[in-house]
Order: sequence, then structure tokens, then C-alpha cells
Amino acid sequence: MRITEEELRKLTLIAMKELGEKATPASVKKVVERAVDKLTPVSSNDLPKSDKASGRIILTSFGLDHPGIAARITQCLSDSGVDIRDMSQKTMEEFYTIIMIVDITNSPKDMKDIQADMNKVAEELRIKIYLQHEDLFQAMHRL
Repeated sequence: MRITEEELRKLTLIAMKELGEKATPASVKKVVERAVDKLTPVSSNDLPKSDKASGRIILTSFGLDHPGIAARITQCLSDSGVDIRDMSQKTMEEFYTIIMIVDITNSPKDMKDIQADMNKVAEELRIKIYLQHEDLFQAMHRL
């Protein structure tokens, strides 16, 4: 599995937060290295067959609620050939949150392209949308 610079940055920030005042460059590096090691395939059979990212992704979105948000997000995912595996939506007064588990394995696009599409949707709707590999999401919550 390849770790992007953005994912590495997130792991670093989480490590710094978890270590608190005890954080030193060396201790943060050790925590991040352990997290990356857990994400790295240990056998050549586990290596991806191509550079294309695949697998399950956690999508989170939030902002001021207005009609069409879920429809626009799911339409964009559908247009990209992304399979929605699970979805939770909550509206609290004028705010909404959406959390999805999606599978991009059969999409012709990689995660970077899907994130770019989601960024356009987010800008258009004036909301926030974030994508994260499931493995990275789980590793961050184990730190």
C-alpha cells in the first residue's frame, strides 16, 4: 500500500496530538513508522497489482443542510463507478453529517481523481467532503 503525503501528514498530526507535551521529532517519527508498518504489505503476494488505489474508503461530509446534498454526492460516486457499501446521515437543526463506507475497487478512477470530483461537489454545494482509506482510518484510531 502506498501512503500519500497527505495521509502521512495526518498520521503525524495525530501522533503529535496523542503524544502531547512529550512529543519530540524522534518520538513522533517512531509512532508514525509503526502506523505505516501496520499498513505496509509484508509479503509480495499482498502487493497491489497496479498503482491504482483500491479498496474501501471512508467518506465524511458535513455542513449547513439544504436539499440535494446526499443526491449530489451519491450521483458523483455513481458516475465514478464507486459502490456505496454503507451510509449514515444525520440532520441536527440546520446542520447535517454524512458518513459513508464506499468501495472504489471497480472504479476506473483512483482515489485522487475521486477526491478531486468530491472537491468540486463540495465547492459547488459549499460543504466539506473528506475521503480516507479505511486502513489509514483504522490505523489512526489505533495510535
